[in-house]
Amino acid sequence: MMKQKLRHSWYAVTLLTTGHFFSDFYANFLPALLPIIMPKLGLSLTMSGLLVMILSFTSNVLQPFFGYIMDKRSLNWLLLFTVPGSAIFICLTGLADTKITLFILVALSGLAVSVFHPLGSSLVGKVASANKLGLSISIFVAGGNLGFALSPVIIVYFTENYGLSALPLLMIPSLILAVALYQSGLGKPRINSITSAENSSHLTKISEQIDLIKLNLAMGLRAWTHVSVTTFLPVLLVSRGHSATFAGVMLTIFLIGAALGGLYGGYLSDKLGCKKVIIASLALGIIPTYVFLSSLEISWWTWIVLFFCGAGLQGSAPSSLVWAQKLLPNNAGMASGMMLGLSFGLGGIGAAITGALADSITLATSLLLTTIPLALAALITATIPEKTMH
Repeated sequence: MMKQKLRHSWYAVTLLTTGHFFSDFYANFLPALLPIIMPKLGLSLTMSGLLVMILSFTSNVLQPFFGYIMDKRSLNWLLLFTVPGSAIFICLTGLADTKITLFILVALSGLAVSVFHPLGSSLVGKVASANKLGLSISIFVAGGNLGFALSPVIIVYFTENYGLSALPLLMIPSLILAVALYQSGLGKPRINSITSAENSSHLTKISEQIDLIKLNLAMGLRAWTHVSVTTFLPVLLVSRGHSATFAGVMLTIFLIGAALGGLYGGYLSDKLGCKKVIIASLALGIIPTYVFLSSLEISWWTWIVLFFCGAGLQGSAPSSLVWAQKLLPNNAGMASGMMLGLSFGLGGIGAAITGALADSITLATSLLLTTIPLALAALITATIPEKTMH
């Protein structure tokens, strides 16, 4: 009976990971679509930046809010509509004929993404076996990272060969996934954990709330570096004479490193504990990040360093998610939204600061300074007592 439950738990984790893959896959369509949509609708750079900001707000910053609502109400059935919702709205942007329509579609797609993340990650915490929680969370996070990394490459290829009018064809995988989620029962009103049950009467102490805020701040500082590198790496490489295609490949290497780093980080959290993995990932992430950004030449060595740069920056993400859910066991959705969404919203603000500094001190120097937030994140994490983990 227990083996059957465990097999079902891994199937559920696999489905939720697939959902995370496609949710982040559709969430990253916009950067690849902008070069085509901008001339079509006459979008200025300012309008394009506003569009990206709206997507970031609806898909990231609102996650804790949606997580809080889902912790209070039984809304698991929304899972069936989140990935198809993000797919349908973002795929219809290729057919948008006005700026207002484009902005509405992008905002609605972001909202669907924002609902999926706290709901999907809290469900992973409920269906995963107790001794594999860190690994299960890391697989879930890695699925999203991989979808995010592959999205630009696939979209560029698809639009170049089939055009914007064929974009709705990419909705099909999301609809198939919705059917699989429905058949699995993950959309049922209540899903009980197969792990040892958390104490339902647990009340979060003030000290634990402070620790959660500190953890969220640390992950926001980590995301500052991560979002800055993701946003400005192609710009930096092109400014140094490399092609846009080469820059895209380098970005993909960074994001694949991030996906695998998160996967291994989650595995280690089951063995070593979340705090140790987070501090180690942040501290170790400083070295390859600094080495790559300070290097003026591209060689086989810099490819390896860039891979480990991504791995170090994302290695702490699954552990922070597990830790947050344990600090706030009765509000796992809100805790997940803080780690997966709000932290990247804070990172986006940091990236804006990095971009503003780049106009004064050069982009390369500005990016090098983003290693400072990583060190601050490690120091803040070190002040969070390990005993708060129940």
